[in-house]
Amino acid sequence: MRYAVVIEQAEGNYSAYVPDLPGCVATADSVAAVETEIRDAIRFHIDGLKEDGLPVPAATSVADYVET
Repeated sequence: MRYAVVIEQAEGNYSAYVPDLPGCVATADSVAAVETEIRDAIRFHIDGLKEDGLPVPAATSVADYVET
């Protein structure tokens, strides 16, 4: 599956979250590192849902840039 990921710069680090997987988050010192961490977090999150017998949410969010 392919999930949309939002990466935000904070003070001193970057954070990422997945809108379609509530609670699935990651932080790291760089964009590249947070991308790696969120991939691992997505796998871990989905594995946990499956182990608990819960449905894995479909990827429905879309991210894009809009010029103004």
